[in-house]
Amino acid sequence: MGIKLRNLNEQTIVITGATSGIGLTTARMAAQRGARLVLAARNEEALQKLTGEINSAGGTAFYVAADVGNEGDIKKIAAEAINKFDNFDTWINNAGVSIYGKLEDVPVEDFRQLFETNFWGVVYGSLTAAQHLKLTGGALINVGSTLSDRAIPLQGMYCASKHAVKGFTDALRMELEAENVPVSVTLIKPAAIDTPYKEHAKNYLGVKPENPPPVYAPEAVAEAILHCAENPTRDVFVGAGGKMLSMMDKFAPRLADKFMEKAMIPAQQSDKTEWGNNNEGLYESLDSRLAERGNYQGHVSESSIYTKASLHPLITTAATSAALVALGAGVAYFVSNRNERNQ
Repeated sequence: MGIKLRNLNEQTIVITGATSGIGLTTARMAAQRGARLVLAARNEEALQKLTGEINSAGGTAFYVAADVGNEGDIKKIAAEAINKFDNFDTWINNAGVSIYGKLEDVPVEDFRQLFETNFWGVVYGSLTAAQHLKLTGGALINVGSTLSDRAIPLQGMYCASKHAVKGFTDALRMELEAENVPVSVTLIKPAAIDTPYKEHAKNYLGVKPENPPPVYAPEAVAEAILHCAENPTRDVFVGAGGKMLSMMDKFAPRLADKFMEKAMIPAQQSDKTEWGNNNEGLYESLDSRLAERGNYQGHVSESSIYTKASLHPLITTAATSAALVALGAGVAYFVSNRNERNQ
C-alpha cells in the first residue's frame, strides 16, 4: 500500500519533549507552517509558555503535561489529542536525556531511569500512536541518534538506549509494512546538536561536558523531522559527521574504536570544573526556560548539505561525496591527534 501523508498545514502533530532543544525548534517551525500541535513535556510552566506563544502568534496548540516513561501519561496524550482535534496525523517521539560518565561510575538506578525515558518512552509512544494511525494513516517519527549506529565512551548507556530504539523502530516498521497499513515509520539520527542536552544530562565527569564537533543547529533536525512528516522516509542522518561515524564503524570498526578512545573522550570534557545552573533532567524537569540552543562555543553548522541531499534522491551523489569528505577529515583529525600525543 502506498503511503500518502498530508501537508503540514493540514496536520495535527504530537511532539514529546516539546519545550527544549530539538522538540522546541520543531514545534515552533511546525506552527509557522500551519500545523496544529499537541505539545507534551514534564514541565507544565514551560508548556504553558510555549502554548501561549504559539497561540498568540496565530497558531493552534494545546499541551499535556506528561512523563513519557509512564505509559498512562502517553495514553493521556493520545486521548487528549483525539478529544481536541478528532485525530492526529504525525506522532514525534523526541523526549530524551543522557548521562555523562564512565559506566563503572554510574549507579544502576540512573541507567534504569534513562531507559524509562529514552527507550520505554519511545515504545509506549510508538505503540499508542500506531494503534491510532493504522486506522487513519500518518507518520510515526522516532528521534534516535547517530549513536544508535556507533557507540562512544562516556555516554555508554545513552548509546545503548539509542541502539535499542533503532532495533525497536526497525522491527515495528517491518511489522506494520507486513500488515499493509498506511503508516510511515522514520528514525531520525542526529549528530551532535547545539541544544541544552548537556545541561539536562546527569553528569559524573567532574567537569562540564561538551559537544564533540562537528556540531549542528537544532533547525537542521527540525527540518528533517518535518520533511518526514510529509514524505515517507525510512531513516535520516542529520549531519555528515554522524554519517561519517556510522561509515567508520561499518568499514573500519577497530579504527573507529581507537578514534573514539583518543579523540572522543577528551572532546566531551571541558576544562570547567564549575559552571552555571545545571538543570539536570534525569528524574524531573526543573528547567522552565524555552531554550533551543545550548550555547556551544565552537562553530555550529546551521544546516547540513549532506542531510538536504539525502532527502532528495536527485542529488544523492552530492550527499555521498559530502560524507566521504567528512570521513577523510575525521581520519585526518585522528591521525593528527595521535601524532601530537606521541611527540
